[in-house]
Amino acid sequence: MASGEDAVPIAELLDERRHLLDVAYWMLGSSRAAERVIDETYRRWFRLPDPARAQITAPRAWLAKVAGSICLSRLAAPGRDRERAVAEAAAGAGAVARGMLAEEISGVLLDALDSLSPAERAAFVLNDVFGMAPGAVADIVRRTEPECAELADRARRSLRARRARPTPAEEHDAVARAVREACVTEDEAVLASLVAADATAFFDGGGKVRALVKPVHGSAQVARSLLTLLARQPRTGVHTHPVNGRTGLVVRYGRQVAAVISLDIAGPHVVQVWVTLNPDKLRTWNHPGPAHP
Repeated sequence: MASGEDAVPIAELLDERRHLLDVAYWMLGSSRAAERVIDETYRRWFRLPDPARAQITAPRAWLAKVAGSICLSRLAAPGRDRERAVAEAAAGAGAVARGMLAEEISGVLLDALDSLSPAERAAFVLNDVFGMAPGAVADIVRRTEPECAELADRARRSLRARRARPTPAEEHDAVARAVREACVTEDEAVLASLVAADATAFFDGGGKVRALVKPVHGSAQVARSLLTLLARQPRTGVHTHPVNGRTGLVVRYGRQVAAVISLDIAGPHVVQVWVTLNPDKLRTWNHPGPAHP
């Protein structure tokens, strides 16, 4: 029998369901499919015997794992099931525009995600979009942590290839330097003008720093998120530096590299921003050696 101590605040219940819907929507690209996944997730929760449910110390994490596993199974379903999911994504576009994640996800990005393999999409969404711990991602994707990291890397490369058109190195460098200058001078208007209207910024904290756990979409929002992250402090410095073979930004706090920012540029605009804040991924940048310019 439940006791008064088992009650959960309504705000927490609503936030939990919205979080699960976000996970399912990003993985499937369909609001209707996401609703069905979450309904099934809660059915599995309530089908648990009371003693088993009582042993779950982090219900939200358990529910997210179940929802992610259901989504992965649906993504991997052959033939008609997969086609139905794609059709639902198109049919649900109007509903999305009316509410769910309308300000956070562009059609361009969702189309690009649909080009990934089920495992790549799951690893990327769970790691880069929701910042789940590597172990949790591995449990859902049913791969080892290194394999999941490689899947997410492949997904990032694929997304970059779809968004960024070939840009001459000189033009890329000029835009990157302008972005750096706008960040240093905290000029939000100039920074927003350098960012494409449908640009997206991803923040990879690896679940180890309190970074944004959802991508930021739109020129103004991307500019504001970067300026908030890089708010001027006496010990914070922003420098241009090669990142993934092209000029990006390295952020130092004192002697420590605190963030590495990769810029995908098409023509005169930044189309995607990838902010690495995960301490594990920054270790190579913080090894003793020559200072980065």
